[in-house]
Amino acid sequence: MNYEVLQVIWFILIAILWIGFFFLEGFDFGVGMLLPFLGKDDTERRAIINTIGPHWDGNEVWLITAGGATFAAFPHWYATLFSGFYPALFLLLLALIVRGVSFEFRSKDANPKWRNLWDWCIFFGSLLPALLLGVAFANLARGVPIDANMHYTGTFWTLLNPYGLLGGLGTIGIFLLHGAIFLDLKTEGAIRERAHNFARRFWIVQVVLTLALLVSTYFFTDILERLGLNPGIVPITGFVTMLLTGTFLNRKMIGWAFAMTGATVALTLTTAFMIMFPRVMISTLNPAWSLTIYNASSSAYTLQVMSIVALIFVPIVLAYQGYTYWVFRKRVSADPKTLTY
Repeated sequence: MNYEVLQVIWFILIAILWIGFFFLEGFDFGVGMLLPFLGKDDTERRAIINTIGPHWDGNEVWLITAGGATFAAFPHWYATLFSGFYPALFLLLLALIVRGVSFEFRSKDANPKWRNLWDWCIFFGSLLPALLLGVAFANLARGVPIDANMHYTGTFWTLLNPYGLLGGLGTIGIFLLHGAIFLDLKTEGAIRERAHNFARRFWIVQVVLTLALLVSTYFFTDILERLGLNPGIVPITGFVTMLLTGTFLNRKMIGWAFAMTGATVALTLTTAFMIMFPRVMISTLNPAWSLTIYNASSSAYTLQVMSIVALIFVPIVLAYQGYTYWVFRKRVSADPKTLTY
């Protein structure tokens, strides 16, 4: 297969991996952020945790795979990204570790103070990654200072610019809405009612955040040069699906509402990759110093081998993960006898 075609294919595959991670881990993070507020007692909080208990660690595999694929397919992208964004990625990893430990440690002691501590660890372990991931991708679309040697010359604080922070808030918002609708799908009784009411109220906030992010993208990125004044069907459909979420929530068509928030996540991230392509890291110092799929990729042989491996194992992984969601498809009751976590 042509070398340039392989480079494009692996850019698309990495984008798909990130989209899959945001879609699946997005509602995980949303549930974690809502845990202390929608769960009014220990049993209700256990029920909320049980909705994502069978899935959260499997969903995080998408993050690992996206990082691994980036390392193998575009090593210069990986090196510049992980060295330049090191403090942010360290905080992300630390938050994910604390979050994972919290799910397991919470049930080790029945002391209310002990459990409350780990509940808040789950909250912050979900909030911080949502913020950092949004900031990171907003900066990738906006551009960061990269010199002629592919070195990031900024600091951690460089990433915390207005557009980056707006991207972080947008990610927190869509994950909260995605998670609330997921709880509406997966729980019963009072928890489900609270989740539904929260989703209906918060939807308006998220529409404003989404619109603000869309408008600001025209000022902080080169979307006009890349996509034009009319950005095309993908970004527009992403905003339309956000609007439709409210319609489906009001009609209590929760499955469709969940599909719409998922579509918004996927289409928004797709838009970010469309702005970047064929660049993978945009240099604000000099456009010629940007990393692209052509100057940051591995050899043709490496990409060919990776493609064969992906063709074999990706369908197996997708089938297995789909099977786990099918097995644990039933609603979670707040009956303590039925709860695992």
